[in-house]
Amino acid sequence: MTAIPVSVVVMTRNEAANLPQCLPALARFAECFVVDSGSDDGTPDIARSHGARLIPFRWNGRYPKKKQWCLDTLPFTHDWVLFVDADERLTVELVEEIARLMAAGPACAAYWIDGRPVVRGRRLRFGCWNRKLALLDRRRARFPDQPDLDIAAMWEVEGHYQPQVAGTTGRLRHPMDHEDAKPLSAWFDRHNRYSDWEAAIRADGRMERLIMGEADGGFSAFPSLRALIGRRMQKRLFQRLPGRPLLAFLHAYVLRLGVLDGAAGLDHALARAFYYWQVGLKMRSAAMAPGAFDRFPSIRAASKSVRTGRPAGDPYSSSSAIRSPPSALSRSKVRLRTPGSSIR
Repeated sequence: MTAIPVSVVVMTRNEAANLPQCLPALARFAECFVVDSGSDDGTPDIARSHGARLIPFRWNGRYPKKKQWCLDTLPFTHDWVLFVDADERLTVELVEEIARLMAAGPACAAYWIDGRPVVRGRRLRFGCWNRKLALLDRRRARFPDQPDLDIAAMWEVEGHYQPQVAGTTGRLRHPMDHEDAKPLSAWFDRHNRYSDWEAAIRADGRMERLIMGEADGGFSAFPSLRALIGRRMQKRLFQRLPGRPLLAFLHAYVLRLGVLDGAAGLDHALARAFYYWQVGLKMRSAAMAPGAFDRFPSIRAASKSVRTGRPAGDPYSSSSAIRSPPSALSRSKVRLRTPGSSIR
């Protein structure tokens, strides 16, 4: 059987629980790189045992972060790259679809792939799935340098934003399963850090810049809205709406029919609501705590701008950077590591 001319990249740090389920589905691709950040749980041995090429990575605390470093540095044989998280499993149907796409010749510069959540062993049929530009032509895609190096909870991998693409994007029909084999405690720890990051970039306007730099496209939960305003505008509208935790729950559980997935669908919808509640609580806590403006210059500047009507300066400069907001849900010491997937 002819190998699929795509280079796969799996980024890891202590993913021994997930790699044995992730790597076998990648066997048909021409090459597979496991880019590892100093794992000490046997991850490198598992990668080698499945025929993957192990590449060590040590982040220097600056840009480029890990995904763009891979695009810049790895000795790829092919121009098309597929990014797969260790807790993602490609379905047989998706592998076949990619094989047909490569044989026919891709018409786009990158392709969106849906992530199907697996909750307590059950593949969700409904609810709110995620999607990302995971299959891309490395010559026409780049992960931008987002101004988040000041955030205490930031990490070595680019956050939850898409690469910038020179060209059109398409969407593949078949999904890959998102099934984390780690304990639930790892999920809570990971999303606690994600919400720190999101609260920080929302507080001083950096989220707007991030959204507007993303590629538009992908599949929307509201097809008619997609035709009218596009993916970027939907995200901008959502971040301005009040009651986002409730809206996220209703979107996943009612509008996207998560109720039909039973208890697993309820758990997933509640997890989404909990995440957005965390983000909002951390933003409110940082803004209203005594002395918060002294600790977070960007919030102080934004507040002064609102009160006086005068410009607050560049919110993206290091002198006006927000630190991760304190709250009962944040840890004082956060260890940098490769994150898994976001809330799905």
